[in-house]
Parts: sequence; structure tokens; C-alpha cells
Amino acid sequence: MLLATASLPAQEAGPSQARARATSPSAYWKDRWRGWHFYEDPAQEGEQIPEPTPAPSTAPAQPPKARIPELEEFARLQKTLEEYRNIAIIRPTEANVRRYMELESRVVGQASAFADMAKRVAWATPELDPTLQGRPVNAKALEVFDETQRAERSRTVAQLGKDHVLFFFYRSDCPYCHAFAPVLEAFQARHGIQVVAVSIDGGPLPGFPGARRDNGIANALQVSQVPAVFLAQPFTGQITPIGFGVLSESQLLERIATVSSPEGQAMLPSATRQVTLP
Repeated sequence: MLLATASLPAQEAGPSQARARATSPSAYWKDRWRGWHFYEDPAQEGEQIPEPTPAPSTAPAQPPKARIPELEEFARLQKTLEEYRNIAIIRPTEANVRRYMELESRVVGQASAFADMAKRVAWATPELDPTLQGRPVNAKALEVFDETQRAERSRTVAQLGKDHVLFFFYRSDCPYCHAFAPVLEAFQARHGIQVVAVSIDGGPLPGFPGARRDNGIANALQVSQVPAVFLAQPFTGQITPIGFGVLSESQLLERIATVSSPEGQAMLPSATRQVTLP
């Protein structure tokens, strides 16, 4: 009778209650694998039971990469030198200072040996010799370099002279313009490019009897200082500044050759302006 009475609630329970018990998590006391004395709070409604965390990988650690012996020796030497110096600074006794200076002398000797070996390698390998790259350092080679460069730039300017001119802006009361005029006059005769003198104040200038009066082009080019030189191509109206102030012949050659090259134009494209020339 007692057994029947105990089973009565289970029989009276509806199908919905039975399904709820079937889908709910099993009670913790039914998990025998947890042990008889294991206890945990029952899971709340809707709470997710966390999955067990997987065990960390037991893959063997990679051995540290072996360092190059020379690098280890250099690091030790550098650290020791710094420590000896710091000790000598804080406690400048004769022994501490001597110890630091002796080690420093050793380091300087090694650096000198490296420099000697580098020079020897450079002498035997032309592509590694810095004295053969760019501008020479030898006086005689420098003369040859400058003369070769001057001849190349002169040919460039002569080629430009076929369809380019130099605009020379001046004022008749400017002493620097008077000093610069003979340089431009000789430059025109030597390198075959025409110099067109433009007087901002309308006054004359020795050496350029056919100077033109400014018709507004100086304002269009924003010429605020004289003397000023511009490289102009009359047919296209492209004008590029060469420089302001008194320039030497070599400076004129260098600047004209530079600004007319594709590399020079790409370096500062905003310098070239488009102006309608008379």
C-alpha cells in the first residue's frame, strides 16, 4: 500500500511534467562518477552548464635559438664597458678609472682594426669604395669631374637655347643687378642661350640696350626680389625660376640643367608656371 501510494504522484503527473523532467538537467546526486561527497548548487532555470576546459597542450617547447658567438662576445664587451664607466663615474678612484680606460683602449683598438680592414676591402673592390662614388675627393680627379660636368651642362643649356630663353628681371637702381649683368652677358655668349632683360622700373642697364619694359609679367610671376632669372619656353608659356640674387656661371649651369631635367621637374612640379607671353 505504501509503495502504491508513493507511486501515485508519478502516475497522476501529466505528460507535460514528464517531458520537463526528461529535458531538465539530471540531479547532481545521480552522477556517481562525481563521488558520494561532491556537492554543487543546482543549476538555475535557463543556466548553461559549462563544458569542461580541455587540458593544455603538452607539445614540447622549442629549444631557444643558439646565438652567434661573436654577437654574444660583443654584447658582453659592450655591457662590461658601460658598467666600468658607470662605476668610474660614481666612484672615480684610480683603480676604477684605470680599469675603464684599459677596456676602452681595447675597444678602440678593435674598431681601428675594423676600419683598416674595411679600407683594404674597399681598395680591392671598386663598387664598395666610397671615394669612387659621386663627387671625387682627390684634387686631380675633382678637376676632371668638374670639367666633365661643366661640359655636359653647357651642352644641355645650348640645346635648351633652341627654344628657351632666360628672363632677367632687374631694376635700374639695383647695384646687384648691375653686378650680375656682365655675368649674364658672358653666359649668353658662351653657352648660346638668349637672355631677355626685363626692367621693372623702366630704367636702362649697361650690356642690355634692348631691355624690355615690364608689362605685368613680373607681377604674374610674383617677382619680389631682383635680380631674378627665369627659364622660359615662349611657345608653350612654361616658366621656371632659376634663382634670385647674384649667381655665378657655374651656378647658372647647374640650376638650368637641373630644373630642365625630368627628375628636377618631378621633384618640384609646382615651381613651373604657365604664363601667356607676349
